[in-house]
Amino acid sequence: MNDRPVVFITGAAGGIGSAASLEFAKRGYDVAMADINVEKLEDLAGKINTGDAQALPVPGDLSDLEYAKRAIDKTIESFGRLDVLVNNATWREIVTMRTISLESWEKTMRVGVTAPAFLSRWAATQMEKQGGGVIINVSSIQSQSVAGISPAYVASKGAIDALTYELATLWGPKGIRVLAVNPGAIDTDGSRDYESDEGDNLTTELRKWSEEMIPLRRWGRAEEIARTIAMLASEDASYITGTTIVADGGVKMQFSPYPFKHQMFPEEYQP
Repeated sequence: MNDRPVVFITGAAGGIGSAASLEFAKRGYDVAMADINVEKLEDLAGKINTGDAQALPVPGDLSDLEYAKRAIDKTIESFGRLDVLVNNATWREIVTMRTISLESWEKTMRVGVTAPAFLSRWAATQMEKQGGGVIINVSSIQSQSVAGISPAYVASKGAIDALTYELATLWGPKGIRVLAVNPGAIDTDGSRDYESDEGDNLTTELRKWSEEMIPLRRWGRAEEIARTIAMLASEDASYITGTTIVADGGVKMQFSPYPFKHQMFPEEYQP
């Protein structure tokens, strides 16, 4: 068996996924990376392979569960072990429940819930042989704080939180910890596609509004979520399982925008 720990990360070519891949490599892991974007995946693998870590790109579409099973199998065949699974991949369409297609709904659920569920099962089979492991599901604060513009995505995140509790209960006695990370607004490509009916990009407006609500007054960085994931996978979090970790700059529990607070207490709050 390989002496280095091994992590399998889905959605590895995206903002949080690529940052997590680089973070785990820096921490001494070999990294298996799944994503549908072959070019970005190969570029990321090249960056990792310049150091001591080994990168294994396993490109494909997670809506195809046969591919997902092959990717896990290839990881174990290549490295001889699997210590951490990061279910990060997602898919979503900005659309309301009034108009969402069945195809869009089912694809969101397949990539965001079904694939993570079965990847967890296949990964846990290997982890049980090793005497333990960690599964981390990347969820969202939208599992509980919604906007009314992406019903399948919201439902998938609520489901992945619930699945986290279920799997932690099932595999805890085998030494496998299962957690979810719930990011807030994170500055990635996937958070820049908000448009009006006329096709105008609304991301700048959304960002300004949201940063007026976030106590830290900014969107998060993919690297910050990556470090949170890596910390939870480490021995520093050895007694944490069956829960969700919120990383949202404090917005979830915040009620009024900071310009409003400034109007009330101009000496205490900046606009």
